[in-house]
Amino acid sequence: MLMRTDPFRDLDRLTQQVFGTPARPVVMPMDAWREGDEFFVEFDLPGIDPDSLDLDVERNVITVRASRPELDQSRSMIAAERTRGEFSRQLFLGENLDTEQIRADYTDGVLRLTIPVAEQAKPRKIEVARHNGKHQAITA
Repeated sequence: MLMRTDPFRDLDRLTQQVFGTPARPVVMPMDAWREGDEFFVEFDLPGIDPDSLDLDVERNVITVRASRPELDQSRSMIAAERTRGEFSRQLFLGENLDTEQIRADYTDGVLRLTIPVAEQAKPRKIEVARHNGKHQAITA
């Protein structure tokens, strides 16, 4: 049986395993969801020194940076699949979130961001005025 080979297939597979894909990055996987008036984002960052975590917010973009120390070169490694060095990820937040009130917590290798919905974006009732059948002019 004749098999067609693609010399770049293995390279593509290795690249996806190491660097991930745009849909599923390997370096800083995350989950995001909404509960009531808050959004939550969790990043898996095992083995990260909390002092190396850095979060910046500029307008509606939050940047998360972290670093994992390089391996001890004197070790004879059998497998080294965890990403080392500095890495970052950016999230583009909607205008309806209150970036002034973001809270961050790092527990058991998981960085959790809690982002409240801005007051002006929360649903609200609008009262309808009732008049006794008379037409009123609306002035601007």
